[in-house]
Amino acid sequence: MKSLAALFAVVVSCLGPTAAATLHEADAAYDQGNYAAAAEQYQVAAEQGDINAQRKLGALFSSGRGVRQDYAQSAKWYRLAADQGDPSAQASLGYAYETGQGVAQNYAEAIKWYHASAEQGYYMGQSNLGHMYEQGRGVAQDYKEAARLYRLAAEQGNAWSQAQLAGLYNAGKGVAQDHAQAFTLYKLAAEQGNAFAQNSMGYLLETGQGGAQDHAEAAKWYRLAADQGNAYAQGNLGAMYQHGRGVKQDYKEAARWYRLAADQKEARAQHNLGQLYFYGQGVAQDHKQAVQWYRLAAEQGSRDGQTSLGYMYDLGQGVAQDYKEAVKWYRLAAEQGSATAQRNLGILYSNGNGAPKNAVAAYALWNVSATTDASSANPAPQNRNAIAKTLSQEEIEQGQALTTELMAAGNFLKALDNHVLKADPNYMRPVILP
Repeated sequence: MKSLAALFAVVVSCLGPTAAATLHEADAAYDQGNYAAAAEQYQVAAEQGDINAQRKLGALFSSGRGVRQDYAQSAKWYRLAADQGDPSAQASLGYAYETGQGVAQNYAEAIKWYHASAEQGYYMGQSNLGHMYEQGRGVAQDYKEAARLYRLAAEQGNAWSQAQLAGLYNAGKGVAQDHAQAFTLYKLAAEQGNAFAQNSMGYLLETGQGGAQDHAEAAKWYRLAADQGNAYAQGNLGAMYQHGRGVKQDYKEAARWYRLAADQKEARAQHNLGQLYFYGQGVAQDHKQAVQWYRLAAEQGSRDGQTSLGYMYDLGQGVAQDYKEAVKWYRLAAEQGSATAQRNLGILYSNGNGAPKNAVAAYALWNVSATTDASSANPAPQNRNAIAKTLSQEEIEQGQALTTELMAAGNFLKALDNHVLKADPNYMRPVILP
């Protein structure tokens, strides 16, 4: 009996070092970029129950390095390590449940694992759990709790959490609004190479929020993020070149950066590239190309894209003139608060182009436009005053009442259509895009 116990002890003592040695070999192979060899060695150690090997094997299956990408296998190995209490594996398993990678999407399970990781002080568990609270995924939305968790991770130097906490300070969500504090946190993250934070730094410097306005510095941060492929930064850098802010005005460079962002489906860049084609700035003037880019932006819900596309149909530039199409796009943009679309829609209702002729509707639309944009560049007040001379007092009162209805939140198109329907029972409401 004693000899059997001694033999068992020898076997057990050999297993530990063997797993450790295998893990060491796997780590060395990984560091050399030999991911296939690393995966084989991690598998051996993981099957012996090594918690680090299980976690690392899960990461390889998730990324597809050295093995065929397999999220189900990744989740399997993460779970084995997570069940042993590994905080990194717990956070990774939580992410699998949040995104539905390798497991059925389940926010409650994601929160459970994020919470287990966060309780051990692991920054990724804290930051991901904070994000769930910020977005209200699987829990009641709670910006204060999100800020608390982001702060814990940010204090460990996590750039993503620093950037997320900065966003809360910038918006005043869960914390008192503080642009200076947002600036400080964004800078900490940006200096670590976080592209989102770099773009945000650019924006704060461009607008002067949180510090002195500095267009040259803004362009510098935009470029750092843009070089990492951040679409928003590419669009912002394009705007700096278009308008000569912080850099020498260069329409070709503007077009180049806008195109990079537009190809990533960034709606504002798509619209702005369309503008360059419309005016022939940095590219050969091409109204058909302008329409193409305006449409891509408009179909994503871009107010400016919808306004510009409506304008092209209104005037028949780059596309066959079609007042009904112009009305359709102007309506969508006007509902989103475009003073230009509101004004141009008023013109179409005034003339009965693409919509029933309705002077009261035109009066109200110009009234709304004048309120939306009170600058002297907006001719809506002159249009309103001119048509008012043709209206009766009763019609003016109707126009003023309609103005109030149009400006009520979420009521623009409903109020406009109800008014026109009263005047013309045969009026067919335009189909509103989803």
